Amino acid sequence: MLFSEIIGQAAAQQQLIQSIQQNRLSHAMILLAPEGAGGLPLGLAFTQYLVCENKQTHDACGRCPACLKASQYIHPDIHFSYPVIPRKPGDKPVSTDYISEWREFVATNPYGNAYDWLQFIGAENKQGNITASECQDIIRKLNLKSFESGYKILVMWMPEYLGNEGNRLLKLIEEPPANTLFILIAENQEQILATILSRTHLIKINPLQRDEMEKALVERAKVPAARARQVATITAGNYREAIFLLQNSDDDYHELLRNWLNYLFTGNRVALQEWIEGISSAKTGRENQKQFLRYFINLLEHTLRLRYLDKTQLAFSDEEVDFATKLSKLADLEQTAQIVETLDNAYYHIERNANAKMLFHALSIKLQYIFKKKPIPVL
Repeated sequence: MLFSEIIGQAAAQQQLIQSIQQNRLSHAMILLAPEGAGGLPLGLAFTQYLVCENKQTHDACGRCPACLKASQYIHPDIHFSYPVIPRKPGDKPVSTDYISEWREFVATNPYGNAYDWLQFIGAENKQGNITASECQDIIRKLNLKSFESGYKILVMWMPEYLGNEGNRLLKLIEEPPANTLFILIAENQEQILATILSRTHLIKINPLQRDEMEKALVERAKVPAARARQVATITAGNYREAIFLLQNSDDDYHELLRNWLNYLFTGNRVALQEWIEGISSAKTGRENQKQFLRYFINLLEHTLRLRYLDKTQLAFSDEEVDFATKLSKLADLEQTAQIVETLDNAYYHIERNANAKMLFHALSIKLQYIFKKKPIPVL
């Protein structure tokens, strides 16, 4: 992968390139990027730049034999490690058991997350891991001589999936063979083993800028500009969620939200129950439920901006801006803050597989109390 193929992240790209050009390359680093920000594409582009035989000022050449192999993820000196599952009971899987699937996944979904990957290899409800067997395999590979490049490189995606077995790698990280590089690509710093975190150089990657997201959605996903603007706003710098939303949601979140609030304010219990059944159904799915809540949160944020900004500076459609204006009259600042906190909590519990029907029923009750300025009952 080339740096030119990455969405945004110009500052991070420049930092990585300069680490080579200025001879400040750390032998062990962590690229810490939030989901959908491009941590994996950055890591892949960096490894290709490292092995490129004809480096350009700002990118790999993309044409030399090393680049061609790296772009197909078959370069013999670039090794990959990622969460895997046993194919059958008793297996001790290692990443190379899934290398064909990995190459296909990265080529088609480089902004995907660990959940996408595990579903891609048929994990269903199984927990992925980077196992003790994998750590032993890494040690074996990195103690071999390099084949073609001046470097031996390990790209580990999602080191959060390393259990305590990851401590087996500490000696190798501290005293690696010559020209051996560790590039770890993570999303959650708190879930990385402290012993590994303390031995690596941490590079933090920011979420994508909204204008970068909009441009990518228009040019790559061929999304109309107005829709791209809305999706970029909802997904807050997460390109993976933006693509998922476009591919999997036929819902009109604006209409869905308007109906929900209408049923809450009119006390139409029958219609509200039908609404809850619909949003909670398997057809809607967990990801769409999360996106709907995020849409509501973003709309509430717009109600606050309406107090200080011109309407033309907002990212939603005219209809949605008008709806936000009306919503601002129904909830003051304190109520809006309460609603956002309540929606954030609901989002958190959906991520952790809460019962959607019970969650949206409880959420409806809480919102009714907030709009009426009554203490929220403990549910």
